[in-house]
Amino acid sequence: MKKIDVKICVGTTCYVMGAFQLQHLEDFLDKKSLENVNISGAPCLGCCQDKNYENAPFVEIDGDIIANATIVKIIKEIEERLK
Repeated sequence: MKKIDVKICVGTTCYVMGAFQLQHLEDFLDKKSLENVNISGAPCLGCCQDKNYENAPFVEIDGDIIANATIVKIIKEIEERLK
């Protein structure tokens, strides 16, 4: 199984809007999920200026952007992709 790539934007806006909490994502994933996910920080995903997206913080999961990202939203998306 290919691992799911999760990039958490840690640019200034995203960080202030909650990405600092998202950096602890691995603490909330079960062992099975964690084995199938690569989690990394990104200096900026460039979504803040794009009017097609909602608000920060932003997370990219396998190329798809999650706006207003929360731990719950990210885990739900990872679980869907692992099915």
